[in-house]
Amino acid sequence: MSLKDLQLPPLLHFGSRGSQRHITGRMSRTKFTKTKAGETSSDLSSWPADAAYQIVQKPKEKILHGSLAKPRFLEQLECHLKRELEALDTHSPKVQELRLQVYQEVFGYLIEEFKTYKPILSAIKNEYDITLAHLREQIRDLLPLRAKLVLVSEQCEKRILDLKVQERDEIRNLKQERQQLQDVVKSMRRQQSALQIQVDRLKEDLASQYQLYRDERDARKMLITTISTMRSTQDTERDDNNEEVESEDPMVVKLALQVCREDLTKAQVELNRLEAEYSDVVPRRDWDNLNRMHEETLIKLETLQTDFDQMKSEYDTLLEIHRQSSDLQSAPAVLHSNQSVLQHGSDNKHIVTTPRPNWEQCSDILGGVERCKELFEGQSSQKKLEILLQEMNGQNEFFTGLGTSSDVPIYLQYEGTIKNLKLKKTDVIRVIKDIWRNKTTENEKNDHSRDLQVFLHSYLVEQYKDKSGEWAYSLMENIQNNLKDDFICLFNDILTGKVDESIYHGQTQLLSHLLKVFIRSDITQCGSLTVLEVSEALKKAFPLKSDQDIEELLMTAQTELRSNGVRISYQTLYTEDTDGRHKEFLSLVKKQATTERLQYISELRVQLEGKGEVNAEHLRNAFKTMDPSLDSETLDWYLSVAYKTKECELQAQALNTEVVLQRLSVANVKRAGPER
Repeated sequence: MSLKDLQLPPLLHFGSRGSQRHITGRMSRTKFTKTKAGETSSDLSSWPADAAYQIVQKPKEKILHGSLAKPRFLEQLECHLKRELEALDTHSPKVQELRLQVYQEVFGYLIEEFKTYKPILSAIKNEYDITLAHLREQIRDLLPLRAKLVLVSEQCEKRILDLKVQERDEIRNLKQERQQLQDVVKSMRRQQSALQIQVDRLKEDLASQYQLYRDERDARKMLITTISTMRSTQDTERDDNNEEVESEDPMVVKLALQVCREDLTKAQVELNRLEAEYSDVVPRRDWDNLNRMHEETLIKLETLQTDFDQMKSEYDTLLEIHRQSSDLQSAPAVLHSNQSVLQHGSDNKHIVTTPRPNWEQCSDILGGVERCKELFEGQSSQKKLEILLQEMNGQNEFFTGLGTSSDVPIYLQYEGTIKNLKLKKTDVIRVIKDIWRNKTTENEKNDHSRDLQVFLHSYLVEQYKDKSGEWAYSLMENIQNNLKDDFICLFNDILTGKVDESIYHGQTQLLSHLLKVFIRSDITQCGSLTVLEVSEALKKAFPLKSDQDIEELLMTAQTELRSNGVRISYQTLYTEDTDGRHKEFLSLVKKQATTERLQYISELRVQLEGKGEVNAEHLRNAFKTMDPSLDSETLDWYLSVAYKTKECELQAQALNTEVVLQRLSVANVKRAGPER
């Protein structure tokens, strides 16, 4: 459609720029206004919308001074607009909306006046009204969010300030602790310097005293020689000349001999005293030899560590290739893979040897080193290979979920087919240690401790997300295959509710307390103690142990470290083997603690003998009678364990004695003081 097809009313006629614009139509709505001469007129001209600084007058009106007069309708609208705006209160909170309402009213008058353009102008006005309503609705929705944003901002700032205060307190405490430790180190160094000065002074005194003894010995020898010479001379002169020669007075010689004997006795006593006091002093020559041996041992240790790292790298490579070859079903393929890897390792070392498979590397698949030895003992290589393939084929590639019913543990509530990750034992031990570490941190922050099953589920979901089910089922399968391991077995017992969680925390605190006692006993901070110092440290850490138990621990430590009987490196006792387990010494410490706990429960059984049921008050009296040193807080915890309730909710209800003893036997219940 062209412009000619549009039927526009003959309202305005637009000429070229610079020409006059005449009004060709009348406005449909008549406004009666006064002219400058006081006359009324109903003919109004519309104001041109596109000509700046130009005024359109009524028809046949002359142009004055090159400009057009403003239409009266426009003047009325402007006057009305000005009057309404001035009537508004500028201090009103909704002044802007009132101003907009005035403008909308004026715009409505304008729309009503121009009948021809009313549809398009009404459409424009409606669009603006809809947009304004939409914006008002958005502003109304955003006002509560702004208040909430201010509140959240204040809460975040308060939390940041609290964290800063807490961090400042922790830093202050750590600085104080560091200063105290520095003071202790300084005092120990001063004490060491003072002792060294005393040792040097005693060495000088010993050297001077030794010189005096040598002079005294030489003087005695000269005196004896002189006396012998005089006697022989006297005898010779008496025999030859038969003359009496005046000799020394015998009384003087006797007195001199008596004085010499007294001096000899004093010297012997002093020598015995010095030998007794300096019997433990190591000669400088021996010290230098020991120091040299220590340095050589350190060099050997570094060399062995380097060799160990290299062997571990090769071991990991063999395990990776073994995992890749686990899908193969034929024996020649497995042998070929192992032989190629072993041959590659031999080429790296430039040693020409016959490749032999290291069957101990299959321990993770067969359920541990002990089971591997049981299966492979006395078997040929072909038979070992058949056993290995049989075990590998026996492992399922997938698990079947147990469902989501309430009787299934929460960490195993999965449905469908779940992939078997075929975890290694080292991976299982690493995950269990990380679980205990995170749970201990959570227990320290919160007063209430979550059940291990719930915590395990949340841990797996947080760490492995979509693969939490695969880790849960693979972890439990490997745990069931390695129940002979004490650490894994304890985790499984706590997870299944057979043992209370306090057993693990009690063992951890026990080993930590022993290590702190060793460190405090190590004045020289060299990482090792003498046998006597280790014995004293064990007695200080375990004052309730018998001398036989202390001697057993001492012998186990010496056997484990192959000590020469001089010093024991207590730090080495806390190292773990390749499977992440504690060695003989720490295992014996935990074993003795378990024996002592069971003995304690046996003594409690004797105290409760003859009672079919026992309440909290009777059990409290039995503990006090058997172990008077037990504090009230620990005793309340024992009672809460026995009656499965909080310490503040203990009531007078009675339970079967065997049930109470069973609950106490699987918790960290131990003697606090010596037996009566």
